[in-house]
Amino acid sequence: QVRVVESGGRLVQAGASLRLSCVVSGRTFSDLTLGWCRQTPLKEREFVASISWSGGSTDYLDSVKSRFTISRDNTKNTVFLEMHSLKPEDTGVYYCAASVSSHPPRDLVEYDHWGQGTRVTVSS
Repeated sequence: QVRVVESGGRLVQAGASLRLSCVVSGRTFSDLTLGWCRQTPLKEREFVASISWSGGSTDYLDSVKSRFTISRDNTKNTVFLEMHSLKPEDTGVYYCAASVSSHPPRDLVEYDHWGQGTRVTVSS
């Protein structure tokens, strides 16, 4: 059984930085492509970033491309989301997801396993 557990969300002020972590267990980590998605108060759950199994290929939502960085450590079964210059509109619940797809997915339906989410609140 695949288990996905996020951590690191908290209340921060606008302009701050934050790093989210996600540990995936129950499957060979390096076989998985991984992604971060978020649920904001005004939008449906949306894609934020994804990373290939090797870490060599990444993809980002346009609005976060210059501020967020996704990375992974295959020795620790962990994927990270570094977030800088946070804005109030980044507020939401951030979900980590794992996919068996060969490419880093943007479409949420391609993710097979989801965590419970970690809440990020950015105050103005």
